[in-house]
Amino acid sequence: MQRIFSGIQPSGIPQLGNYLGAIRNWVNLQANHECVFCLVDMHAITVWQEPAKLRSQTLTQTAILLAAGIDAQKHILFNQSAVSAHARLAWIFNCVSRLGWLNRMTQFKDKAGKDRENHSAGLYVYPNLMAADILAYKATRVPVGEDQKQHLELTNDIAQKFNHDYGVEFFPQVEALIPPAAARVMSLRDGTKKMSKSDPSAQSRIEMTDDADTIALKIRRAKTDTDTLPSEVEGLEGRPEAKNLVTIYAALADMSLAEVLAQHQGQGFGPFKQALTEVVVGAIAPIAQETQRLMQNEDHLVSVLRSGALRAQAIAEPIVTEAEKLVGFVK
Repeated sequence: MQRIFSGIQPSGIPQLGNYLGAIRNWVNLQANHECVFCLVDMHAITVWQEPAKLRSQTLTQTAILLAAGIDAQKHILFNQSAVSAHARLAWIFNCVSRLGWLNRMTQFKDKAGKDRENHSAGLYVYPNLMAADILAYKATRVPVGEDQKQHLELTNDIAQKFNHDYGVEFFPQVEALIPPAAARVMSLRDGTKKMSKSDPSAQSRIEMTDDADTIALKIRRAKTDTDTLPSEVEGLEGRPEAKNLVTIYAALADMSLAEVLAQHQGQGFGPFKQALTEVVVGAIAPIAQETQRLMQNEDHLVSVLRSGALRAQAIAEPIVTEAEKLVGFVK
């Protein structure tokens, strides 16, 4: 089986968009791949994180991933900082990667904005660390969203340049796994903005720890318009909030937008929100309930991460040690 590496930042509580865009996909990929799943806490501190909160969120995300169906026995789940190979290979890649390549990374420009001089150097070289995360395991497939595709192209540039510079065929080329129909989940308060765990308003998102009552309240308060649901998908154009709620329903019910509208056309948002609440609660509330159960035993969560880190290290250490020898480091 091909090896997959994928990471998620333990900053904030994962929300419905993270579940549909990444976590659910991870669960499905386990059937046919060797999976290395990582809580990328080193990436998280490229912007300031309050230490106690970072620790707490790392454990909470571990619980959410387990509750959602990640099998930490058959596959590997760990936190990035526990395996030193990531940082060591990232430094080598800092020296392989070119400034011109990093200057083209649009995500840094978007995050830093006009105040880029005051952002951390870590945020700037973030893509080099991402390349190290992947290539430390010689992973050949990486599930990513469109916003990370450019970083994956850089990963392949770095691998190719390393191989060329040192006259080897050591690091493989990596294939992006972009889910063809991943739902783009938008804010419940503004259908033109992505749902985000960093949004100041918790009412803008469904969090993976929300119970049934909280989910129902958030959906009831979700922004809509005054029209009824159309019979055709084209009727959702120019109606971002309506399209968002239909999209969420379709994604969680494994239906197309057209199928959802065929069932609910002509309805006002009162009845539709009730139906949507049932679908969301059915998918998310059991995960939230299991998360709460797992959070009662912090020692178990730490043990899962520690065991995963040892197994991850067993794969990454020989690869990175060999890369260091190729560079000329005395080991």
